[in-house]
Amino acid sequence: MMNKDDSLRAKLDRGDFVVTAEVTPRLSASAADLIEQAQPLKGLVDAVNVTDGAGARVAMSSLAASALLRQDGIEPIMQMTCRDRNRIAIAADLIGAAAHGIQNLLVLKGDDPAGGDEPEAKPVFDLDSQDIIVMARRMSDEGKLPSGREFTSRPDFNVGAADVPFDPPADWKPDRLREKIDAGIGFVQTQFCFDPSLAKRYFDRLDAFGLLDRTSIIVGIGPIISARSARWMNGNLFGVTVPDPVVKRLEDAADEAAEGLALCVELIDAYKNMPGVAGVHVMAPAQGAQRIADAVATALPGRLSA
Repeated sequence: MMNKDDSLRAKLDRGDFVVTAEVTPRLSASAADLIEQAQPLKGLVDAVNVTDGAGARVAMSSLAASALLRQDGIEPIMQMTCRDRNRIAIAADLIGAAAHGIQNLLVLKGDDPAGGDEPEAKPVFDLDSQDIIVMARRMSDEGKLPSGREFTSRPDFNVGAADVPFDPPADWKPDRLREKIDAGIGFVQTQFCFDPSLAKRYFDRLDAFGLLDRTSIIVGIGPIISARSARWMNGNLFGVTVPDPVVKRLEDAADEAAEGLALCVELIDAYKNMPGVAGVHVMAPAQGAQRIADAVATALPGRLSA
């Protein structure tokens, strides 16, 4: 059983610098396959996101995968998208997650089914991400469903949301993020941000509106494997910009993958020392958990538990 003092929520509340990672389950019905996939992260990161049909592609459900990781001693962050379920199914999955001891949720819109492996699937979007955040918080805080029905035993969720750092115009206000914070999110995980100077300008703007003191920001990074991959990210991932100097650095490297790993280590160090940043979220969807583990162990060698 996980000690409450060791939970992601407790570490964020204490102001620890946290490291989270992400696993996209393979197309496998084997629990052992999932555990093997996540094993390099065990004892090294504070929590592991489990994607919910990433890329609108069929995989093991985030609920089932999160429950399996928790059984193996890895604290999960269960992703919950708006795409696939109506409000009854969303509430049912949240209740089921709580029964498995899953506390951390990351609420997302979800990718368009047209781009996935079942393009004729009907998108649901009965609730948007704000609605799900409100539902999960009401379950936890009031012990009630939106209908008013009361729980005999209420869940206890640590609800998170996604965000995209960018260079804010002079008149920009963080209204959407403020709404989510007002609704009760405890943490934010961002899209990849490979430019710490841009991130600082964005976070300074959030700070000007008093938001950095009201939630915990975990910045998305990753060990880019090649210049080609960086250019693909620029063209295909919403909100992601790999700066030109980074692309050139990868192009000029004798070993692009090793250079990408070194860059990730540098980003961890930069964000570790940036005011207002609670941690990093390390993603490498096409590379696997071992590459994430290599980056984290190199940047933060004292993290690996015995």
